[in-house]
Amino acid sequence: MARENLNDLAAFLAVAREGSFTRAAAKLGVSQSALSHSLKGLEARLGVRLLTRTTRSVSPTEAGERMVRTLAPRFDEIDAELAALTEYREKPAGNIRIAAGEHSAETIVWPALERLLPDYPDVTAEVVVDNGLTNIVAERLDADVRLGEQIEKDMVAVRIGPDLRMAAVAAPTYFEGRRKPRTPDDLTEHACINLRLPTRGGLYAWEFEKGSRVLNVRVEGPLVVNTGSIALKAALGGLGLAYLPEDRVRTDIDAGRLVRVLTDWCPPFPGYHLYYPSRRQPTPAFALLVAALRFGD
Repeated sequence: MARENLNDLAAFLAVAREGSFTRAAAKLGVSQSALSHSLKGLEARLGVRLLTRTTRSVSPTEAGERMVRTLAPRFDEIDAELAALTEYREKPAGNIRIAAGEHSAETIVWPALERLLPDYPDVTAEVVVDNGLTNIVAERLDADVRLGEQIEKDMVAVRIGPDLRMAAVAAPTYFEGRRKPRTPDDLTEHACINLRLPTRGGLYAWEFEKGSRVLNVRVEGPLVVNTGSIALKAALGGLGLAYLPEDRVRTDIDAGRLVRVLTDWCPPFPGYHLYYPSRRQPTPAFALLVAALRFGD
């Protein structure tokens, strides 16, 4: 196959994945006009329309979808093999793309990268902070970080953190004139800071467990957020009760800035794991990251 055909196929995949000539051109480092000309030439040679263009979007036709399904895995294999050649260098090189939630990115992923990157100047890392369940294949990510109970069966899972506990906390000023909750059911009498998670399609139900009893409590309050950092600020400001990972609030509890309640209803649960497709051959750069993140090393 002529080189220009391979270039055109790569250009087509970029447009199909990005859904935009503007973003695809920026990613490929070419002009939009050159990219459009390349795609029109490819369609003319194949005699098939691959893309549907409107003033607002670009999407693959049925034939284009078939080409994406066929070509994408092969181009990804080529990229992986080229990246694997870095093992013949004196030091590993390449780019690592990893998705993680806000909490795991701050407490586990960043500390590992802070140790790793200064020793390997030819390795670059991109951290995508996403509290949802990311499709790492579709997003062309190397790995994602999830709780142990959320790991998919066809993935390699590597434990990268200890067990976690949640903590229900509020500022001392919030409890002035209020009775502290003794059971999760008492939360209906309190102002709570709600957390909206994209994977749940609504507000997060606070999960409690004591012995054989498991309770998921829908709380109400004056504020809804989608990041733990804002929930923490709201709790410190006396706005209400927040439900956050224990390690995130431990310092504030020890300093007396927050008061913890319902401790006996918050048992440990499996912590964070790094996961990636079992069919993907890890590059040397990615292997370094796995070693740096592996819990207990």
